[in-house]
Amino acid sequence: MQASGTLRQISTGGVQAPLLPDVSLEHHQEILIGREPSCQIALNPNLYTVVSRRHVLIRPQGQGWEAVDLGSANGTFINGQRLQGTRVLQAGDRLTLGDNGPSFSFEIQSQSHDPKPPIDPGSHIPVPGPIVNPNSNLTLTQLFPIAATGKDLSSKAYLVPGILTVIFVVLMFATIGAPGLFNFLLGTYIAGAAYYYIYQLCGKRKAWWIITSSGLLTALMLVTPVVDIFIFVFRGILPGDISDTDGVARLFVGMFFGAGLMEEILKAIPIFVAMGIGNIFGSKRREKIGVTEPLDGILLGAASAVGFTLIETLGQYVPNIINEVSLQVDPGTGELLGLQLLIPRILGSVAGHMAYSGYFGYFIGLSVLKPSKRWPILIIGCLTSSLLHALWNTVGSFSSILLAVVGVFSYAFLAAAILKARALSPTRAENFATRIAK
Repeated sequence: MQASGTLRQISTGGVQAPLLPDVSLEHHQEILIGREPSCQIALNPNLYTVVSRRHVLIRPQGQGWEAVDLGSANGTFINGQRLQGTRVLQAGDRLTLGDNGPSFSFEIQSQSHDPKPPIDPGSHIPVPGPIVNPNSNLTLTQLFPIAATGKDLSSKAYLVPGILTVIFVVLMFATIGAPGLFNFLLGTYIAGAAYYYIYQLCGKRKAWWIITSSGLLTALMLVTPVVDIFIFVFRGILPGDISDTDGVARLFVGMFFGAGLMEEILKAIPIFVAMGIGNIFGSKRREKIGVTEPLDGILLGAASAVGFTLIETLGQYVPNIINEVSLQVDPGTGELLGLQLLIPRILGSVAGHMAYSGYFGYFIGLSVLKPSKRWPILIIGCLTSSLLHALWNTVGSFSSILLAVVGVFSYAFLAAAILKARALSPTRAENFATRIAK
């Protein structure tokens, strides 16, 4: 007879939820554990965020059972060791979903009575049967793994980011000696990597052409007379003259109107455009194209910030420093300093432009979920993001330490908005899991 097994939840991983009842294992049934409601052990998708929709499979194997990780985002651990592929379970094994997620104990209820091993008539001593190692067979896919990975390469192995990295590296090699083009490629790659970090934190899939369009629209506004209209309103009519640096208070007011408020409203335009276009279509198309929740607003706002950062850095700051240093010293030194300025400005956008625009985008998406409170929500989001922006610009003239403090606070605001947006997401069960903290 075969042994009877049990899966018993022994820990929630810190989640405030009751332990699930024991699940008996039958040799004719597979047990799927995950956040998806169709799983045999379905964990609450709103609480167990470290668990993937289809996380791990427990299936019969010979006289026992084995665990199969289904490509989960945060991994499956057996007795503290990460599961790679499959592993036969032993009595007392502890399965943990994610690094510190919910844990289950595998137990044997009743041991089977196996047939006695063959007896040597001459000695009357039991002779053990042949030992078969299930891992002893060597297969073609083990020798050539790429033959068996299929679509997992693109969905689980970061194939697309890897391909793009190779392409950018080759292009940068080809443009050595052309500083302008080299800086453009390097800046675009760093900005894309920074945005991908925000995208992974959000955990919601959004069409890349929509994301790219948001950045391109912002970039287009900055190189057309649209930006002149904004400058006239916020720096001409409103008290946003940032050239007047007479006193900290006056500088802050100028930065609030002439940089914070002006730029955050400009960068929010692609979000409102996507919202309007999405409202034209039905619910399914609106979910893909438009803004239906805070995560959409964050993703499009951060993408808009990428377009703004690239145009501002590559079209203004880097050329200015190159020209100034080239006139005072030599062109080579100017190009080097321009490159040194490019890297921190683009990377810093995660705690700068992306943080402000993503934070405002959260409120734009929240206003869609709560239309009766739309205007108070939008006003609070716009003012908060503009204040953070103005504070960064103001303290940057006085202290690097204060600048770092403001940058940390700005990123903390964005991270908090992402966490809340994930909790509020109507599509939470379909979003991919992401570990933002340990």
